[in-house]
Amino acid sequence: MANQEHLDILKQGVEVWNNWNSKHYLNKVKPDLRGANLAHADLRGIILSDVDLSDADLSEATLVNATLVRTNFTRAILIKAELDGADFHQAILWQTNLRGAFLGGALFNYTDLEEANLTYATVDLTVFGDVDLRNVKGLKSIRHQGPSLISTMALVRSGGNIPEVFLGKAGVPDSIIEYSHSLLNNPIEYYSCFISYSSKDQDFADRLYADLQNKGVHCWFAPHDLKIGDRFADRIEESIRIYDKLLIILSKNSVKSTWVEDECRAALEKESRFREEQQLNKTVLFPIKLDEAVKEATSQWVCKIRRERHIGDFTNWKDHDAYQIAFERLLRDLKAQS
Repeated sequence: MANQEHLDILKQGVEVWNNWNSKHYLNKVKPDLRGANLAHADLRGIILSDVDLSDADLSEATLVNATLVRTNFTRAILIKAELDGADFHQAILWQTNLRGAFLGGALFNYTDLEEANLTYATVDLTVFGDVDLRNVKGLKSIRHQGPSLISTMALVRSGGNIPEVFLGKAGVPDSIIEYSHSLLNNPIEYYSCFISYSSKDQDFADRLYADLQNKGVHCWFAPHDLKIGDRFADRIEESIRIYDKLLIILSKNSVKSTWVEDECRAALEKESRFREEQQLNKTVLFPIKLDEAVKEATSQWVCKIRRERHIGDFTNWKDHDAYQIAFERLLRDLKAQS
């Protein structure tokens, strides 16, 4: 149920809401508008970043040029909503009903569209960036008023399982559509991984990263993947959200690292969300150890790992045969479920 105070502020208009929200954002106040009835509301230019709008009714609402970064629209109703230029970066649209919505110029990047309903939605210069479209409903019925951008990463994350009619009407070249067929014929064998480690364990991390890449495991690895100008915290949080597994390297160095601790907590939060969605078999955190420091550490997050997880053993990683045995076991456990 929505927080009545937050709902009352919203009803005073977009300008009042945006001013109030900007003052409270730095204090990490997350507005709660769960289940709110906002049907037909005029919310042009509104900033709803990090707002919980799960189960809310926004039927035929106007959210033109709205900022919806990390907004939670789980099971929300946006039937025939006007969403021109809306920014859904990292938003959660799990089971969201967007039937007949207008999405011209909308941005979907790192967006969770699992089981979202886009039946008869209208697109035009709409951006589908790093998103998984395979379980989106109604893609064949989407109305295309102009071309849209379907990124290569969207094809990869969707395993090529996107209707040809949708890709063709969006303006995707035939050669790229053929490429999507090859993705279906060669399905992804392993889960993708974010590697979390202390920079003092760089030698091991470099070796593990190279070996995983050679085996076809798609990894995010800070030295290779951070772009010039990236903000560390934002980029890392974003990557943990997108990748399937957090491969955490535990050592005497990493158990003292606040960076590694933050990354571990982000993975545990992701697992918690899966449990809330009844996806009980989805494990995100994959711990491996380089020494026995995990046995003696007293930090709460390390104790939790020690108590609840089986930890892969790379303590003898400098020995070639011991490393290969541990690595093969890790590869086996990273096998994607069919």
